[in-house]
Amino acid sequence: MFSYGSEKVEMHNYLMAGKELAYKLNNRGPIKFNDDGSLDKNIIDSYEKNGFYIFKNVFSKIELNDCKNDYLNILKKLPISSTSRIDSKGRAAITVDCKANILYWSKPLADPFGGTELANGRHPVKMIEPRPNLNSPKEIIYLTQGFLQFSDTFMVAYAHPLLLKVAENINGIDFVPFTEGYFIKEPELGASVAWHQDGTTHWNNPNWDQHIHGFNFMAQLYKSTPGNGVWVVPGTHKLGKIDIKKRVYEAGTERLPDAVPIVCDPGDVAITNRQVLHCSFANTSLDRRVTINYGFHKRSSVLNVLGGGLHGKPKVYDKKHVIKRSRLIQYAISARSQKYPNETPYIYKPLSNEKNKYIWNEKARKDIKDYSLMDMSI
Repeated sequence: MFSYGSEKVEMHNYLMAGKELAYKLNNRGPIKFNDDGSLDKNIIDSYEKNGFYIFKNVFSKIELNDCKNDYLNILKKLPISSTSRIDSKGRAAITVDCKANILYWSKPLADPFGGTELANGRHPVKMIEPRPNLNSPKEIIYLTQGFLQFSDTFMVAYAHPLLLKVAENINGIDFVPFTEGYFIKEPELGASVAWHQDGTTHWNNPNWDQHIHGFNFMAQLYKSTPGNGVWVVPGTHKLGKIDIKKRVYEAGTERLPDAVPIVCDPGDVAITNRQVLHCSFANTSLDRRVTINYGFHKRSSVLNVLGGGLHGKPKVYDKKHVIKRSRLIQYAISARSQKYPNETPYIYKPLSNEKNKYIWNEKARKDIKDYSLMDMSI
């Protein structure tokens, strides 16, 4: 923790105290359903109370290792800098011909969004930016989006039947995808993400409720710790739009006293309400974190709604747009069925009658090129 300078001790104590509080929430365990297919009531009650829940051991060791290996392989194919078009082996980077914004770069241990107008200004407070090592690179990738187009392995993981069944229970049988990406927190390099709430569109909606801005599944390839993980303020997803500047000012620090870290083992998946107040600190630890984000909405939250324009140009998401973006789910189910033919696949009701139209093959891979341009940000 040397990088925090004079605040080294305070930061260490905060991380340890937060971990202790996190385990007291008792909001972790395996995915459990009732005989009728409904999600276990204790899970729902805990998720609705706290705004997040940790599903233990969702991915098998074999599938987890597949994901890790594929992630490391993709890293080798990314550009060597934000201005480069080639990877570390001199080949054309896999993102070079993408129209969508796939990669997000930052200085090591920096806060690229905090205190700026980026992302509609939803990160109003700058986080502490620790001093990186002198031999650190000038810039690092901390977020990728639209990565399913580069990976059969992550497409397969996307269709995990238990996770999709959870999505159905939370957002209804006609749930829709929002965005997919992974957050990269390399040891002693990973950038921070300032305190924010993800929702932008429905805060003044007369039908507002705690689920209206959707949720993210956050699958962990490596362990998520107080030092490298996401922090949340439990229960804040039920409070509406929060004055974040006021909260930080009253606390006298961005180390909000009622926050807790999402502590996970590799293969765990956290479900996190997008309205909950959350952040992550710069990763000065020696532990790598790679979090795979799969976001989902209620169909009613996006259909014929003017999007917020965070992941694409502002537009109204009509029925045609929603169906086309949702095809990723059916493609993923097809990919997983090919990988695990003895596993009972999830049935995605909105496209179940057209599943033969969405077979995962080379034609499908071309079809989803730049699919993230259709991400539905609300």
